Amino acid sequence: MGAEAYPLDWPAGWIKTTKNIYRDYARFSTSFAKARDGLMHELELMGAKHIVLSTDVELRQDGLPYASRKEPEDPGAAVYFEYKKKPMVFACDRWIGVKNNVQALRKTVEAIRGTERWGASDMMERAFSGFQALTDQSSGEWWAILGVSPTATHNEVQSAFKKKRRDSHPDRPGGDHDRFVSVQQAWEYYIESVA
Repeated sequence: MGAEAYPLDWPAGWIKTTKNIYRDYARFSTSFAKARDGLMHELELMGAKHIVLSTDVELRQDGLPYASRKEPEDPGAAVYFEYKKKPMVFACDRWIGVKNNVQALRKTVEAIRGTERWGASDMMERAFSGFQALTDQSSGEWWAILGVSPTATHNEVQSAFKKKRRDSHPDRPGGDHDRFVSVQQAWEYYIESVA
């Protein structure tokens, strides 16, 4: 999969909370170590392999994040793993504090895993299909995905992006999740290239 445990390796195509004013205080009562260990336990119970927890928390010699380090500026957390031979990723940066985002990931995996325990495993497969880790394929061809010239103006690129995003949205007739994500990634690569 190639995900890095440190520094935070935020997954392609996932929207990032850019400012703390948009984050909220979590209602979790946990420590970082408890949240980290709980997440690993839930993933192992589910049958996940090759688990990588990625945060901006420095790593111990065994490769796991320290539980008692100073809180990093970016509280985001992403967990990469293999599930039934497919690369998967969950990410969260909604909460203030890395421990709270790791706990949110743990709770998410626990809830999804519950669908299997309750006899609705087909629903679990469908839920997981949306969390497959994306390959980094649109960096060199963002303009082709958006249907513009590599020398298009910002307004032309933005207009093309909005149209492609609307037309490919999975909730629209003829929409497609993979195409929608590809359009979103292409826009993000464009924004990075002009920043």
